[in-house]
Amino acid sequence: MVAKLRERLAVCKQAAKKFEGERFNLRKLKEPKVKEKYQIEIINRFTALENLHVDEDVNRVWENIKENSKTSAKESLVLHEWKQHKPWFDKECVDFLNQRKQAKMQWIQDPSRSNVDNLNNIRHDASRHFRNKKKAHLKV
Repeated sequence: MVAKLRERLAVCKQAAKKFEGERFNLRKLKEPKVKEKYQIEIINRFTALENLHVDEDVNRVWENIKENSKTSAKESLVLHEWKQHKPWFDKECVDFLNQRKQAKMQWIQDPSRSNVDNLNNIRHDASRHFRNKKKAHLKV
């Protein structure tokens, strides 16, 4: 008996797009002064790394390289600022988002009935607040 089997692997699109790390404003590298400053910063940091011992752990050396690159970029390039596409989204909305995120983390750590109810209430309040803010903005 012979059978043909086809297998398909799917990737969750939202998980693939989600990125929690820091993003640097790389467009600033087009400016000559910023580019020069970044190059000097990198050269200085990596000359310090050359003095490390050869017998050190590879993972530890990689962490040093990664940290040096990040700190150099932070000092010279500055973090990328996200564009705000929703003019109605203000500090109060950010507070609701933070509350919702905190309630979700609490529910993940302890999935008790009270935490589920708390999370659902906060989700409901946040959605209502966002909906009302958006309606008020569209009316104006």
